[in-house]
Parts: sequence; structure tokens; C-alpha cells
Amino acid sequence: MTQTLTLLGLESSCDDTAAAVVRQRDGARAEILASVVFGQTELHSAYGGVVPEIAARAHAEKLDGCVRDALAQAGITLADLDAVAVTAGPGLIGGVMSGVMCAKGICAATGLPLVGVNHLAGHALTPRLTDEMAYPYLMLLVSGGHCQYLIARGPEDFTRLGGTIDDAPGEAFDKTARLLGLPQPGGPSVQAEAELGDAKRFRFPRPLLDRPDCNLSFSGLKTALMRMRDQIVAEKGGLTRQDRADLCAGFQAAIVDTLVEKTRRALLLYLAEKPARPSLAVAGGVAANTAIRSGLMTLCAQLETDFVAPPLSLCTDNAAMIAYAGLERFRSGARDGMELMARPRWPLDQTSPALLGSGKKGAKA
Repeated sequence: MTQTLTLLGLESSCDDTAAAVVRQRDGARAEILASVVFGQTELHSAYGGVVPEIAARAHAEKLDGCVRDALAQAGITLADLDAVAVTAGPGLIGGVMSGVMCAKGICAATGLPLVGVNHLAGHALTPRLTDEMAYPYLMLLVSGGHCQYLIARGPEDFTRLGGTIDDAPGEAFDKTARLLGLPQPGGPSVQAEAELGDAKRFRFPRPLLDRPDCNLSFSGLKTALMRMRDQIVAEKGGLTRQDRADLCAGFQAAIVDTLVEKTRRALLLYLAEKPARPSLAVAGGVAANTAIRSGLMTLCAQLETDFVAPPLSLCTDNAAMIAYAGLERFRSGARDGMELMARPRWPLDQTSPALLGSGKKGAKA
């Protein structure tokens, strides 16, 4: 008998409040019936980054409206749902708690099953939602709070090959934008400036390439840019527009070169397992960077590996990925009760030792 599942997903782990409805019939591609996202960029713009208390309060105020809009957009009611999926971590604890409590309230009132979802699993499973990617595949999760290489073998089966030991790439982009007086979020601002600059004028370090593993580090790269900026200011009395563009171009080139080489190493480890259809997927907000995508696409062509990058709207934080990840867990029999807890840290790979460092969403794990 064919089973059709319809799930509501809630996401509130950082600074995007989101609700979505996803439906899937056995053997068919999942369908996004609705996806609503309220961003908080304006609320945090004056502070140069996300303020957890402001984010949590905004989530609490917006979540019910997001749910109402998502159900209306999908043309359904709560009675048409099979379960509610919610990000239970990792993330800013106040925001995660807002989402978990909202989901619990809906489930308590309706009797619907509750499914807690790891936010990182949402990103990692997005290629299955968008492209029906078959297990196992290599996942590069690259965002404001995380950067890691994962072999995805199942909805709750991930092997981490490496990750960042300090700043994630998104954090490095944000900090670089602040150092150069560019608006937040830093990724798009730095990329726009880099397109006007000369990447060869300033040579920045390619961190950890002298080590054979798949771990990354971006904190020192940001420091190197700050020192180069200060040197230019000391010599000239300030930065010209071209100076800033060239700094951005050199910085971005270092990020790209580092990610491409570390991805090459992760791919070789993954390919050694002889997957039936080798595939690399990339997700997370930084996956929107066109220079990074281009470098990874070239690498995959060289290694005869499929490359998948979901649409930008599904690379950044959204609830459709949470609904789909919850759907995969729910289909496998997973359920969570009212004891579901919000978790600021929650590694996907439960067996590998935790990486050092802490970013926007907790330990790099």
C-alpha cells in the first residue's frame, strides 16, 4: 500500500524563523508545498552580528505566523499533517527553544507525533530532497557556523572526515567584512568586492595544507587580512576602493584554494569506498559563493564525481530541509515525546571526537 506523508517543519536555530510543509509518496520525489522564511538581518544590522537575545525574542514572535502562512500557502490544515518536525539543535539555545516549544504546543493540541531534527542533518539531507541523491554521498556543509566533510549513509548515519577547528568560512567572511567596513552578511559583500579586485596582489596563507588530513582553519586567515589592512593604512593613511577590492579578492582566493584542496582529500577517502555513483553535495549559506562552487565543480569533473548544489533558498537556513529530514526519520519509525530537549551542540557523527573551536552554532562537530 502506497503511503503519503505530509510534515510541517519548523526552523529557528539562528537568525531565520521558518516554517514549511513537505509531502512525499512512497517511491516518489518529495514535494515542497510551502516554505516561509522571516529573516532578521535588519534587527541585527546595527550590532555587526547576530545577538542571541534579540534572535530568540523574534523567533517567539514570528513562529506562529510562519506556521499559519505555511499552512495557508500549502492549502492544508493541521488535520492534514502526519507529524511535526522541528530543529532541536545545534544552534543558539534561545532560538532552538522557541522552535521546540512551538512544535510541542502544536503536537499537544493536535495529538500529532513530534520529530526532533538535527539542523546539520537538515542541510546534509537537502540533496535528497532536491535531487534524490542516493546514499552514500560526500557532503560538504559550509556555513556561518559550521564547515565539515560528511559521508552520508542514511538519515541518521554520518561519518565525519574532517572539519574546521576554529572559525567557519561564513564567520571568516563576516569578520572580514567588518574589518573592511562592508555590510553584513559578509559573504555576499566580500564576494561582490572580490569580483572587482586582483586576487594576485595580496597573497594570503592557505591554512593547514601542510597537514594530510581534511581539517580546516580560517581564523588565522582573517588575522592575516587584518594585518595587511593595517599595513596599507599605515603606509597610505587609509584604504582606497581598489585596495579593499584586492584584499577581498585575495582573501576569497585563499578560501577557495583551501576548500578545493581539502575537498580533494575528502573525495579520495570517500572514493576509496567505491560508491556505485560517486557524488559530492555542498550546502549551507557559503555554498552560494560562485567562486567556491566553480572550484568544486572543476574538482568533481577531474575526479569523475557528480556535483550537486541545491538552490540558494535551500542552502541557507530554511524549514523545508527540516521537514524533509523529519520525514526521513519519521518514515524509519523515529518519534520524540514531550521530553525532547533543545540542544546548543549536537554532532552528527556521534563516534568521532569533537573538533576544537566554537562558532555561531556551537562546537565544530
